[in-house]
Amino acid sequence: MGAIPTQRENAFRASDAPAHVGETFVPVQEGPVFGEPVPAAEASSSGGASASEAPVQAPVQAPAPERARAHASLPGSSVAPGAARALVRRALAEWAERGLPGAGHLTDRLRDDATLVVSELVTNAVVHAGTDVEMECRLEGDAPGTAALVVEVSDHHPSRAPRGGEPETPHDTPEYGRGLRLVGALSEAWGITYRTGRKTVWARLPAAGGTAGEQIEAYAGEHALARGLRVAEILAPAPPPGDRAAQAGRDAPGLRDWSDLRDWRDRHENPVGRDGPDGSWLGRGALSFLAEASDLLAGQLDEDLVAALAGQLIVPRLADWCAVWLEDEATGGGWGGGAGAGGPRLARVWHGSENRIEELRRALEKEPPPSGPVGSGPVGHPWPGEALGDGPGESGSALAYRLVAGGRPLGTLVIGRSRTARFPDEITGLVEDLGRRVALAIGAARQYARQATISAVLQRGLLPGAVAEIPGVRSALVYEPYDKGGPSGDFYDLFPAGDGRWCFAVGDVQGKGPEAAVVIGLARPWLRLLAREGYRVADVLDRLNQLLLDDATEAADAAARALVAAGARPTPPGDGPQTRFLSLLYGELVPFEGGVRCTVASAGHPLPLRLGAGGEVHPCARPQTLLGVLEDATYTSETFELRSGDTLLCVTDGVTERRSGSRQFDDGDGLAAALAGCAGLDAELIAERIKRLVHEFGARPPADDLALLVLQAE
Repeated sequence: MGAIPTQRENAFRASDAPAHVGETFVPVQEGPVFGEPVPAAEASSSGGASASEAPVQAPVQAPAPERARAHASLPGSSVAPGAARALVRRALAEWAERGLPGAGHLTDRLRDDATLVVSELVTNAVVHAGTDVEMECRLEGDAPGTAALVVEVSDHHPSRAPRGGEPETPHDTPEYGRGLRLVGALSEAWGITYRTGRKTVWARLPAAGGTAGEQIEAYAGEHALARGLRVAEILAPAPPPGDRAAQAGRDAPGLRDWSDLRDWRDRHENPVGRDGPDGSWLGRGALSFLAEASDLLAGQLDEDLVAALAGQLIVPRLADWCAVWLEDEATGGGWGGGAGAGGPRLARVWHGSENRIEELRRALEKEPPPSGPVGSGPVGHPWPGEALGDGPGESGSALAYRLVAGGRPLGTLVIGRSRTARFPDEITGLVEDLGRRVALAIGAARQYARQATISAVLQRGLLPGAVAEIPGVRSALVYEPYDKGGPSGDFYDLFPAGDGRWCFAVGDVQGKGPEAAVVIGLARPWLRLLAREGYRVADVLDRLNQLLLDDATEAADAAARALVAAGARPTPPGDGPQTRFLSLLYGELVPFEGGVRCTVASAGHPLPLRLGAGGEVHPCARPQTLLGVLEDATYTSETFELRSGDTLLCVTDGVTERRSGSRQFDDGDGLAAALAGCAGLDAELIAERIKRLVHEFGARPPADDLALLVLQAE
């Protein structure tokens, strides 16, 4: 495909002109195309007069009336569509309340259309561009027939075309945004504007009249539209049934409930079906419901919470009650496995009347969902009439849906409605669509739980199970990983080395995650081994440095051999295994009568600080090279004594480099000043105070791992 031309300001129609060599024009919806509106300041400077023409004196004009316009910058994340919808709703309501020009043409249908269009455009921008998104909504024109609502959504990745050009089938509804076909169906015109580093997709919605809504059928198909219309009618807010039925009673005597009223309206108010002008807006209600449900379920990291949210979405909108069973993938619990080991677990029961929930739960636990093949539609479920207090002859309908994601059964969703022989087809279809989203959310929550469990187990293996107690020394530790769900790049250790010696280490590995875990997994056991073999502090660093260099060399050789065996091209410089850097503060403690003799060495690490009993603070090591960088590096150590009341503070760069704007916590010896203010405190209080000062230094939470170790001679 040819490159899309980047122009300062342009919009195309497929029928306007053929593509030239080297260019590919972006086709947009047929119909009148409006280029990106030019602000007044730009319009006056682009009117066609050359720079050499004499300026013309502009007549004095009255101040322009205030125009209806809303603009927002949104993050490129899953919260952007919901925020955009909320902004549009608030803006349209405010414009109507203030009576701004053109606001008199705002109708409920236009508000619904605008909300859905904004949701789709922002979703496309987030999914396919991945950058921050800018959204603008404004009213243009005031006269009847010319007033319109213009929506613009811009991203900063114009090389990626928005989704919508490829055909979609109503039988395989994607889980991402519905695409530009829906936007085109709801708009009288839409287009794409390209500028350097920016792409804007805009849509113009007529403020009154128009036939755009009739084109929805081309988007989803006649059957899907009819189903959506009926679903939205059932979900739409309305007066109490008695009032509505009474109002219609003059023309429709004998109405008993809502179902009778809907049937009467089918026969008398809209004999040609719900595809007419009075019912076409209802189809968008079902789409909005699913869009809101997707936003609510997205990002939930607990499967039980997903089950609870599913219940609140369904009851009472779609059913009187619902229940969610969750299956254990490891044991392969199926529909007929029972509630015991290996069977489904009843995670959530929800009823419109809270005093029925416990009875309903007990009844449902006795009858788990029936067996059925994966991929089949809903099947009938026994009606728990006794738990619902049904009298003789009273019954209802219950359906069970498999919750399947990625071909794996994750559970079952059961819904029930009293005093009805069967669910309407529209409700069963909508619940099936919602069930797919619930299954995806459960699958994502389980994947997160698996990753979190692996990370927690790995993290426990990389850190000591307990900190050693040293005679005559009080110790305190603060350890806060930035990513609570993954391995940290910081580590610590405090262990006995034999012969009356104790050793400590505080380190920081380049990077985070699995790569950092590999380095920590090498460094910490080797530190313990070398210390217990009697090596001096400086010798331990020498040998650990060589170990990291040897490991990096072996990893690079193994990667090169694998590439040669696979017949792949040589790896460009910088793309292969990276050298594993490590900053480390390592020391040895030997208690004696009246104090502790301490020997320390710092390899590219923030220097330790000693706090005297009188409040004086001094660094007690000298800076040296990171471990794993230079093969011929030689390390040295310093020895000093901690007398009674003296304190040694060891930290990682998460403390010293804590930021507040352009400032860092250790600027101007900030850490030393903070430590000096801790004179007279014991080790635990010093650790707690330094941690609090670090957190309070910036308005936002720390953006790095944080570790500090306090050692105090008693």
